[in-house]
Amino acid sequence: MRTPVTIIGAGLGGLVLARVLHLHGIPVTVHEADPSPTARSQGGMLDIHEHSGQLALAAADVTDEFRGLVLEGRQALRLLDRDGTVLFEKDDDGTGTSPEVQRGELRRLLLDALPDGTVRWGHKATGVRALTEGRHEVTFADGTTAVTNLLVGADGAWSRVRPLLSAATPAYVGRSFVETFLHDADAHHPATAKAVGGGTLVALDPDGNGTWFVAHREKGGTLHAYITLTRPQDWFAAVDFTDPAAAAARIAEEYDGWAPELTALITAGRTAPVLRPLHALPDGHRWDRLPGATLLGDAAHLTAPNGEGANLAMQDGAELGQAIAAHPDDIEAALTAYERGLFPRSAAAAAAAPRNPTPQELIRFFTGRES
Repeated sequence: MRTPVTIIGAGLGGLVLARVLHLHGIPVTVHEADPSPTARSQGGMLDIHEHSGQLALAAADVTDEFRGLVLEGRQALRLLDRDGTVLFEKDDDGTGTSPEVQRGELRRLLLDALPDGTVRWGHKATGVRALTEGRHEVTFADGTTAVTNLLVGADGAWSRVRPLLSAATPAYVGRSFVETFLHDADAHHPATAKAVGGGTLVALDPDGNGTWFVAHREKGGTLHAYITLTRPQDWFAAVDFTDPAAAAARIAEEYDGWAPELTALITAGRTAPVLRPLHALPDGHRWDRLPGATLLGDAAHLTAPNGEGANLAMQDGAELGQAIAAHPDDIEAALTAYERGLFPRSAAAAAAAPRNPTPQELIRFFTGRES
């Protein structure tokens, strides 16, 4: 009998793994803390890379459905100076290899590709303990437990499964995002909508003081921005995010002198700005083989955002699923094969993006050319 797999976390990586296992007839259960698929926002735009995320979706046999979610024109890119000067611009001419989709829609696609009951909602893992012979017991917030012979931690940055395998914990990388939205921007904020363009905007200060931001054009004319500040955590603690207007004004002070069509992304929104501190696991994070358990996605290789996180998580899920399918009666052979590829792949991705980049490094990162 094929070993049932228990996955903690219904993010993209865990769902790709569940789908690949389902395709191979391997029993799988996903436990997710959220009470329902729509309990919270699932984030913004994702560029799905040809060499990783798209291969994972192919392994999950959902490529046609994925193509139906792609938002045309969103691979356009603009880099602007703080005064609105265009430093670099590239239109979406249809030849790009990283089409953009909404994360929430991609997650729904993967959920719909699983049999009913595969995901158990409202199952927040609170602890995991090792039993004998590679078995583990997961305890949930509702007091229930699950015992499994094959446990996969796909539960993100603050994984409850990770402590089984590793003593590493995420550390603050020195900067944070403040997430903002402008809705129906073409009608209400036309200058800002023009500055963002049809896809992604990166606005930066060439003087390099740790301030820049990225904005994406989402469906319905929504502009979704990630305002970046390189500041210690106690600096952000002094900002009162319970007062949205005051918080936006304080963040905007750090962008004094920037073009008004850019600072409007901070101050003109009708929703409260949301603080997102950025953390990372140690470079090259790995662990010794532990019978019956492994990790994928941010639980395994959390880094500061570098455009690879969701793609790597899905690649992890696909490759782990394929390894289990190739060794259905030998858990350790499957996990050994998976981790042999996981560790160098995640280390290389973490090294590819500088942790606190200069403006010149940002230009190279987004364009592949020197500034």
